[in-house]
Amino acid sequence: MVVGPDFSTKVVETQQDEVEGLLNAAFPTDAEARLVRQLRADGDMLFEVQKPWEGRIGGYFALSRMRTPKGWACLAPMAVRPEWQGGRLAENTPNMEVGAEQEQAYRRPWRFGSRMLRELAGLINGVTGDLQPCLPEVIVVLGKPSFYGRCGFNLARAQKLQSPYPLSHTLILKRGVDVPEERLIYPLAFSKL
Repeated sequence: MVVGPDFSTKVVETQQDEVEGLLNAAFPTDAEARLVRQLRADGDMLFEVQKPWEGRIGGYFALSRMRTPKGWACLAPMAVRPEWQGGRLAENTPNMEVGAEQEQAYRRPWRFGSRMLRELAGLINGVTGDLQPCLPEVIVVLGKPSFYGRCGFNLARAQKLQSPYPLSHTLILKRGVDVPEERLIYPLAFSKL
């Protein structure tokens, strides 16, 4: 039996209003919702992913095209319903009694954000064949290293990049072990925030 949220799927047009509501609930301002709208309008959105649970979008992330380097993408924004963050959904799910020693193992599959990022890392690191050309070569994220690092992103491999944002919070998801030396130019929508 599968425990936790449903499988991640692409966001369809009819879900865009629900995504905007999630972004507005998960962040203190509407900046992330405006970013998503602008990325869509500019044609810079590669794809958007959502993880549903019981008919609602519980988690979301967007991948957009970097202006340079070619073939790279950036992950932003990423959001989880505030009431479901940190495995809290598992705490509120009835009929699932576990002992104290099993609680942490039980709660892990209910962590929407971590689960979505691990699925993404699995695709980047494990896909070969027909699907590989559809995925970006590298995914850049600006965020908390302790969180993204647990999900396959690497801080050390991003330290030779030139970025308009702090390298102390810039991580990459990339096959191999090389340390790329590239200049990052984000989609124009990022400069409008």
